[in-house]
Amino acid sequence: MPRYYIDECQRPDVYPCQHGVCINMLGTYRCSAKKSSSSLPGLITVIAISAGFGLLFSLLGVAKITNKLKQQRVKKSRQNFFKKNHGLLLQQLISSSKDIAERTRIFSLEELEQATNKFDHNRILGGGGHGTVYKGILSDQHVVAIKKAKIVVQREIDQFINEVVILSQTNHRNVVKLFGCCLEAEVPLLVYEFISNGTLAFYLHGQSENHLSWKDRLRIALETARAIAYLHSAASISVYHRDIKCANVLLTDTLTAKVSDFGASRSIAIDETGILTAVQGTYGYLDPEYYYTSRLTEKSDVYSFGVILAELLTKVTPVFSSHSSEGTSLASHFVSLIRDNRLLDILDSQIIEEGGAQDAEVVARLAEACLSLKGEERPTMRQVETTLEDVHNSKVHLDSPITRVNQNAINDQSYKGNKGDEGTRLYSLEKEFIQSSEIPR
Repeated sequence: MPRYYIDECQRPDVYPCQHGVCINMLGTYRCSAKKSSSSLPGLITVIAISAGFGLLFSLLGVAKITNKLKQQRVKKSRQNFFKKNHGLLLQQLISSSKDIAERTRIFSLEELEQATNKFDHNRILGGGGHGTVYKGILSDQHVVAIKKAKIVVQREIDQFINEVVILSQTNHRNVVKLFGCCLEAEVPLLVYEFISNGTLAFYLHGQSENHLSWKDRLRIALETARAIAYLHSAASISVYHRDIKCANVLLTDTLTAKVSDFGASRSIAIDETGILTAVQGTYGYLDPEYYYTSRLTEKSDVYSFGVILAELLTKVTPVFSSHSSEGTSLASHFVSLIRDNRLLDILDSQIIEEGGAQDAEVVARLAEACLSLKGEERPTMRQVETTLEDVHNSKVHLDSPITRVNQNAINDQSYKGNKGDEGTRLYSLEKEFIQSSEIPR
């Protein structure tokens, strides 16, 4: 009987191995695991993914370490800037007085970068001799003005810190408020109250379409005088501003005057009458006596304020071009006209139209007194303030003591002859320092 071999693996009706390869055997069969052709690529994929994750974690680790080292360098750099910018001195000053601590704070650089959109050019409000001013919005939505030094010069840094020291001890409604500073940057940053209407110079010299009325000018003169008088005699320390000018008188939305920019200011002991110092100021406002002697006194600010009074009366710039010469000093030209009884030749016509001619003549005589070449003949700022208050309240006349002071000096015999020639010489010399480029700013 023939033997028949049945190959179970060849039965088409039922495939015995559903998950493998069928191997026929005598009388039976077995199933072996199916060999996958994709096993090798799969293994490579697993290895590649594992290596990728390993590399990624390695890179993340390196980046984290690098970032941490960078943060440490930045922190150390800021600590060095803080010390260089006299931060320890300011911390000591702020902590020494509860009153100062409540008014002045030290900001972080991140706060001010965020407030100014990283000192965006579009945030620039303006600038002076000591820095660029940006508009800033703090995290509490408080709007401020942030001043940043233009160049990294120790002298500029010292002037910034000088301003912080003075303003942190000053509290007057007509002096711009300092909220604080940041000393972590290469140059110090000062944070002030935001004054919305720009400078007095902007309104007086044709840049603004809105003209100041005589009533507003008189009030602004009074408020500015109050601030300077306060600095000279009522503050906790006596302060000589040293750069009084229209560009440093800011105006609020209600046209209230705020004296600003104390970078050049000097504080002295109450019992001192003056100090010898390097000449510093602005062309057209600089006290001739201070220029020639280097002796800074409170009367130097009085002279500069006299120029402001002349500007308020005439709307003429401190240094202007005339038919006879270039670079004519408003101070000397104004005084010359007053002494020749020719005020109307230079008085702003708007004042006459508003019926302020009589008050203007009193203020003109006050300005003449302030612009005396000899400091001892100038009134004090407290006297100036009192006179302007009387004018503002319509209580003063041309025969008041202050307005008489220069007329008496002119009529005095001691001012005739050679002394008169000396006065003329000094006024001609004034032109020299106005045209000089050696006066530091």
